[in-house]
Amino acid sequence: MFASLFASLQCPSRVWRALTIPVAIVSGWIALAAAAQATATPLCRPALAFQHVSFSPINYETMQRRWSATLLVDASPCATTSGRFEILFALWSETALDDEFIRTFTWTPGLTVVAVDLTADEAIGGYSVQNISTCPCRE
Repeated sequence: MFASLFASLQCPSRVWRALTIPVAIVSGWIALAAAAQATATPLCRPALAFQHVSFSPINYETMQRRWSATLLVDASPCATTSGRFEILFALWSETALDDEFIRTFTWTPGLTVVAVDLTADEAIGGYSVQNISTCPCRE
């Protein structure tokens, strides 16, 4: 179908040769992408859940306190024993504009403790886990 369409066009043979090179390159890329996808190992993610969250009392020498959380990590689908994840924090401040920030942590199976140091006039107004790294699936 397409061959007859192209054959009816009156173009010099060098133009056809010049067009076949990009077409061959794009076809090769598509074939490589399909092969890579077919041979890729399946990926899993651990399940993370907040179990306990707390604030330490203010340390009046440093005027800081610590927000900490214990996360329960179910890594049973994973063949690895650790990975990265992020927590998005909503930071409330008495003396500045409220803000958001992200911190990266490492999970391990079972209980994982994370902590963030804050000044005395700051508090965490909200938090959520995001961007849990994938892991190779257990067979």
